[in-house]
Amino acid sequence: MNFEHNPALRASARQTFEEEAWLLGQPSLRGYLDYLEESSGAGPSFDRRAAVDEWRAANDYYYDLEQSEAGFAEQKVTADIDPSLDDIATTIKADARFRRAFNCLPTRIAMLELDRLIVSQRHVNVDHAIRLEAELGANPSPEAVFRRCLALDGATAPVEVRKTGSSRYQFWSSSSDMRFQEPVLLGAEQIVGYEGFGPLGACVGLMVGFSSNFLSVIQSDDRYVIHNGHHRAYALRRMGFTHAPCIVQRVSRLDELALVASSKVIARPEVYFRAARPPVLKDFFDPKICKVLSVPKLLNLIEVSFEVKDFEVKDFAPNGVTSTDFIPRDRG
Repeated sequence: MNFEHNPALRASARQTFEEEAWLLGQPSLRGYLDYLEESSGAGPSFDRRAAVDEWRAANDYYYDLEQSEAGFAEQKVTADIDPSLDDIATTIKADARFRRAFNCLPTRIAMLELDRLIVSQRHVNVDHAIRLEAELGANPSPEAVFRRCLALDGATAPVEVRKTGSSRYQFWSSSSDMRFQEPVLLGAEQIVGYEGFGPLGACVGLMVGFSSNFLSVIQSDDRYVIHNGHHRAYALRRMGFTHAPCIVQRVSRLDELALVASSKVIARPEVYFRAARPPVLKDFFDPKICKVLSVPKLLNLIEVSFEVKDFEVKDFAPNGVTSTDFIPRDRG
């Protein structure tokens, strides 16, 4: 969720504009028009006919690419990372963030050709990509690129928190990577610095933070779809790099895809893995199908709420606790 529906915060965010590169001609036209009207600042007065015309022209161009570049998205040859990076790769694979993020399917680290990477994200923030370029600096070493693509110590954007009710909190950040991670049950010995008004029994933590944020792709046959890290791939391509290190998860059937892919890829896997010419990273650098829009900078908001109920429960239920065993507690 973002601040679109909070007028005060949206007005504050609108003070800063950024550039976004959009791929036109790909579904959905309705989504593109809605974005122009609701999120880009153009409002309902923008020229819808002109927007539809440019989208249609891009859609026709993609049809031509299906004929002239059929099979372009396939990478039949990939390379292993340089042996000098093996120690860093071993450290990354041993880290809990890697182990938790890639614990289902066969996984490897490989050098992939950027231009042929299939993109599931139809727009990238150009300003953010430029910031990533500045952080890498001119002529970065292979190790610096590797650490940026598979970062364990990457900087995170500040997160602000506001209590908006007795059981509701809002978290907001400029980073689109901020997300609700998971609920966790913590023991009293894991809680440090809490001064309670009585002995602590346990704690339920509602974790808000960021993803592992590795540049990762999903492989099926000879096709590689970017799962995470569109901006880093885009930034490296802007800088002139042809290949980048990626974490590769290989799927062999739809049930496996459902474990690791985004909802967009799961909903239409044929677009990415079967189309003659799906959208690829190099399309962001083709003016016939990419348009740069100036959009207001929006903050991202996550709202977390919880509910507490207090009961007395019968302890003699032979088959476990059922709803009829709950007796509301009167703490009068």
